[in-house]
Amino acid sequence: MTNNDRPLRFALKLDGVASAGLGALALPFSGELGLPAIPLGVFLLAYGAGVFLLGTRPHRTLVKVVVLGNLLWVVGSVLTAELGWFGITALGTWLVLAQAAAVAGFAVLQVLGLKRAAAPLPSTRGPHP
Repeated sequence: MTNNDRPLRFALKLDGVASAGLGALALPFSGELGLPAIPLGVFLLAYGAGVFLLGTRPHRTLVKVVVLGNLLWVVGSVLTAELGWFGITALGTWLVLAQAAAVAGFAVLQVLGLKRAAAPLPSTRGPHP
């Protein structure tokens, strides 16, 4: 990656912190959400740590995998909310849709960050003769 990868690093680290935070919050609230909180929480804690770590040293191919995973997560979240999978509660539906919107935002930030990281650095010198 290049010196242009600061926005990408930020987007990945933000995704990692938010994912791990949601995982930690999901664990004690399984009954209120109607979701399989223990497997979901453990997955999100591990995923969040991995994405945060990727944000420290982004690798283009792995970032693309994260973006694809985020987009699939959004689709799965919307289906979960709309079809009422897992016996999801009203609070769980709200949370699932809110986090789906956030994850879509992370995917957009990550795509924009990938594009910026791939762009050549602007010249710091004046015009060449």
